Amino acid sequence: MKKEQRMASEILEHVGGKENIASLTHCMTRLRIALKNEDLAHIENIKKIDGVMGVVEDDTLQVVIGPGTVKLVTEELETLAKVEAQEGEDPSEDELTFSEKAELSKQERKRKNQTPFKRFLRSLGNIFIPLIPGLVASGIINGVANFAQNSGMDPAEHTWLQVMLVLGGGLFAYLGILVGWNTAKEFGGTPVLGAIAGMFIFNPALADITIFGSALEPGRGGLFGVIFAAWLMAYLEKRIRKIIPTSVDIIFTSLFTVLIVGFLTIVAVMPAAGVLSDGITLGIYWVLDVGGAFAGAVMAGFFLPLVMVGLHHGLTPIHLELINVYDFTTLLTILAMAGAGQVGAAMAIYAKTRNQRLRNIIKGGLPVGFLGIGEPLLYGVTLPLGRPFITASLGGAVGGAWQAVFATGAGGIGVSGLSLTPLIAEGAYLTYLGGLGLAYLFGFIFTYLFGFKEHMADGI
Repeated sequence: MKKEQRMASEILEHVGGKENIASLTHCMTRLRIALKNEDLAHIENIKKIDGVMGVVEDDTLQVVIGPGTVKLVTEELETLAKVEAQEGEDPSEDELTFSEKAELSKQERKRKNQTPFKRFLRSLGNIFIPLIPGLVASGIINGVANFAQNSGMDPAEHTWLQVMLVLGGGLFAYLGILVGWNTAKEFGGTPVLGAIAGMFIFNPALADITIFGSALEPGRGGLFGVIFAAWLMAYLEKRIRKIIPTSVDIIFTSLFTVLIVGFLTIVAVMPAAGVLSDGITLGIYWVLDVGGAFAGAVMAGFFLPLVMVGLHHGLTPIHLELINVYDFTTLLTILAMAGAGQVGAAMAIYAKTRNQRLRNIIKGGLPVGFLGIGEPLLYGVTLPLGRPFITASLGGAVGGAWQAVFATGAGGIGVSGLSLTPLIAEGAYLTYLGGLGLAYLFGFIFTYLFGFKEHMADGI
């Protein structure tokens, strides 16, 4: 039972039941109940309800609940008591209780702090945080399996390793579907329609379709494309529903939504997201060509935004070309530092925060973070908090500069973090681990000193 449902149920019980309610109104902070028989109300019991800040006895019984929550409790009480509530006038400032003043002040600070960018980050967190348990489980399996493979174990000769790779990679193969589901849910749409948006973008059958003279590329645009397509699903669904008769809503609302968004995704969303992917990839290649510590710092520092939108897989052709020309890729070791900076940032937040939910998320994400699976920490910790995302990137930049100076490289493509160690070329294992340690250290230092304050964890 949700908090608002529980509160409404307990309030109804202690005011004498629905038969004793004459009318309901609410203002910004108070639920006002006109009672038929005031003697049936148990005021002391109402005051003890978890979430109730106080009770004011006037011409109506005024239950102080606080801004935001009061509207939700009133709606639940309407349903239980079968009484339609009205919106009443707010009390004057002199009439407010101390608890109300404190709560209103807190809400005002939160309102001023809710910039569009922070709301966007919060929405991203709401999309990815529910996926963290699966990401953690799959990440651990994937990290162990990739470490074994990087060490020279051939999956073709070991069935158990093949099974581990399938189990570990399953979630990541279909992550777009789950992201689409949560995106539609976050923006008020039907979750399954968002999942369908993810299926559109990663459907292998797209390779058989030619539009504007070019064959479509499954997965083009990555998770960025999925999030936008799923948001579009939610946006159109709500507007189409307004003009579709209720009697045929279940048939035509979803039908028109899927058809319209499906075509828009294929002809507009995927190409646009693909252009974005190409632009970012070419930009990183240019930075790599500049060379030196500056290039390493810039590439590692700006890699997390690429991971954030799922476009980092577009770098695979560059890695392969570097291996083909130089026998190893220095780009991979540099970019691996971005995840290491994030690990350091997460450890700093864990050391500072008192928020138990945030600490639990970090405890779940750190093991796979060390193994090079950064999604749990990225989507569950640094990105929703905002500033730690920047300090994590700065920590990664220090490690990236180190790797660029010493030109460490990987002889193959694998998971980053500690799991990449067996693939380091020319025996430069300690050099690679030294850069990894620096990224951990500076990600921790930057975040501990500048990146995190306790109020950032409110509501996570």
